[in-house]
Amino acid sequence: MKRFVVFFLIFFNGLFFAQSEKDFTKYVNPLIGSDSSHELSKGNTYPAIALPWGMNFWTPQTGKMGDGWIYTHKNSGLVGIRQTHQPSPWINDYGAFSVMATTGTLKVLEKQRKANYHNQIVKPHHYKVKLVDSDIDLEVSPTRSSAHFKLSSPAQKKINIIIDAFFKGSSIEIKTEKNTIYGVSKNNSGGVPENFSNYFIIEFKTPFNSYGTWDGSGKLFQKYKLNGDHVGAHVSYDSITDGAIEFRVSSSFISHEQALINLNREIPADQSFEATKANAKKIWNNELSKIKITPVVETEKKYSYDNMVKFYSCFYRTILFPRPLHEYDIEGKQIHYSPYNGEILNGPLYTDNGFWDTFRAVFPFYNLLYPEKMGEIIQGIMVNPYKESGWLPEWSSPGHRDCMIGSNSASIIAEAYLKGNRDFDVETAYQAILKNTINEGPLGSVGRKGFKAYNALGYIPFDIKVNESVARTLEYTYNDYCIYKLGEKLNKPADEINIFKERSYNFKNVFDPSVNFMRGKSEKGDFESKFRPDKWGGVFTEGSSWHYTWSVLHDIQGLIDLMGGKENFIAKMDSIFTTPPTSDFSYYGFKIHEILEMELIEMGQYAHGNQPIQHVLYLYNYALQPWKTQEKVRYVLDNLYGSQEDGYCGDEDNGQTSAWFLFSSMGFYPVAPVTGQYLIGSPLFEKVEISLTNGQNVTINNHNNNKESVYIDKLSVDGKPYNKNWFDHDKIIKGMEIDFHMSNNPNYNWGSTEESIPYSMSEKN
Repeated sequence: MKRFVVFFLIFFNGLFFAQSEKDFTKYVNPLIGSDSSHELSKGNTYPAIALPWGMNFWTPQTGKMGDGWIYTHKNSGLVGIRQTHQPSPWINDYGAFSVMATTGTLKVLEKQRKANYHNQIVKPHHYKVKLVDSDIDLEVSPTRSSAHFKLSSPAQKKINIIIDAFFKGSSIEIKTEKNTIYGVSKNNSGGVPENFSNYFIIEFKTPFNSYGTWDGSGKLFQKYKLNGDHVGAHVSYDSITDGAIEFRVSSSFISHEQALINLNREIPADQSFEATKANAKKIWNNELSKIKITPVVETEKKYSYDNMVKFYSCFYRTILFPRPLHEYDIEGKQIHYSPYNGEILNGPLYTDNGFWDTFRAVFPFYNLLYPEKMGEIIQGIMVNPYKESGWLPEWSSPGHRDCMIGSNSASIIAEAYLKGNRDFDVETAYQAILKNTINEGPLGSVGRKGFKAYNALGYIPFDIKVNESVARTLEYTYNDYCIYKLGEKLNKPADEINIFKERSYNFKNVFDPSVNFMRGKSEKGDFESKFRPDKWGGVFTEGSSWHYTWSVLHDIQGLIDLMGGKENFIAKMDSIFTTPPTSDFSYYGFKIHEILEMELIEMGQYAHGNQPIQHVLYLYNYALQPWKTQEKVRYVLDNLYGSQEDGYCGDEDNGQTSAWFLFSSMGFYPVAPVTGQYLIGSPLFEKVEISLTNGQNVTINNHNNNKESVYIDKLSVDGKPYNKNWFDHDKIIKGMEIDFHMSNNPNYNWGSTEESIPYSMSEKN
């Protein structure tokens, strides 16, 4: 972690951007993506008040208990501040509970305690809101596992604090002699064993005047202890003395004793709320300062400021997940409750991640900026779950979730190892990957569904009762390439890894040259009849052939050859953006939200709001027309991301859509992460400074850059002309100074020779 350093100030248009030891959190808007619904996603996020990779998040709750849309921008009324572990509204929550403050007559249920609010301050490290009717200011600041709350009000009136342990089994106990509440919540939405629990503690700084418990019907009890399907507690103060009421909250997935260890380690009893807030802010600034952005000087102030907000908000989103589930015992040793076998075990555990999304850009971002953390993450999110369950996860939250397809754990493991981030048990990981290739798991999301047909025929037929057969075939093909490259690096026997090398070409088996699209194929070898390239679902996953035809990440040249050469490939690429956004949604029976989002962005069949096609803008680099990549990437950066609540054009998905913005705005993107190449696009900012953990720096200067100059006129690296349209990871991590010279007009000569083209397997093998 870099410890600053040089101070300089940039002045433009009345805005000052201090680039050293400055507050980067002021550019983070956690509300981006919260203007969403089940029907239409503009991010499907909630404002996470948390530390980077925090075990527990906190968020204002406006939705009802059990609703995955915890907080939505347009909902009226606050029902509490909720501890949440939700990675996505589609996955929903587990181990949640909430805290709320009211005045007057005690009312405990969500509908009764719902309050009007305004004057929100929403930052990663601090949330503050005014509860209008009660005239209470409610604040929270987070630590890794805990949080510090503060209530203040000018009115001297009775204050009720309501603790809701939620449904699906909960318990509560008030220990008056300790001014403490002990609770257990079990509101799990899947992927966990029956005995999975969240043990929480709430410790008040000053004694409360009265207390009680309540149940899900709203009935109040003068009891200090209550169990049931849905229970809660309440405490009251006759008035706020000394200016505020403060209380500390922590939880554990192991025990109340461990929750108390977490609490006292992270927020000492004598620590003030302001100190907790300052510590959280410092932690965020330590991370966000690893990439310093100088925005383009524009006559329009809003454009420059909004781009800063978009960048640092995406940075914030990218380093929230995966979530660490491990804790530290009294001696500081890592321990975790395993949602896979129900045991308390040593070592790290990470969860809340869907690899179908995040293998594309989130993990490449970590391999670049957080290599020292990757070993622990791989051990905790791959190796230990495999040891504890017998399977590599593909969607963990917090155990195996039956969601999405592919065996993209292979990409994440292989990429980390090939990029030199090896502090994990790679031999166990490799054996786990091999097991995936010859087994179907107990859930469709682990192992490889349809592996027998895939291994025998080189594709999964559409008529053997395996859904999404073409999408699975294409993802397994790239995954097999990853296995081949990892096995090669590990010096595995040739006869063991060559089979994966051969399977890396299996994408050819589902390509129909008569239509130049990927297409379903029967067990007999006949292509699916009545083909429509805009048919969503069926043989594809959350998309159509328009989106999956390009899922040949490791061998774009092979795809070019299948299409009959570069001209045909370019024509097909161009048609993505000129073909009207029609869709056959008969497989679903209605227009799923991903289809609506594709229609709204008005880029033809391009659907940036979902992951399968997010890399496609960079593929012009393989066909000697990089200026089209530059033009379209900049258009997406400027038009499909925003700085307000509607700032995403689809599901944000554990940081993936944010990581796309981070890479692309800096000027490059990892189309095929395992190859170690970043394809060049169109940088958004005037200057980018990346501080690597090995002490090296990457500086990106963008000359003549503005809203209109989206094209690269020339490029130099370390002062030498550079004509390749890709950068190499191994060279970037040694430090590099990159100078883009931008223009309003394409330079058809730059990056347009055979030597400029990025890696493809067909070219190198």
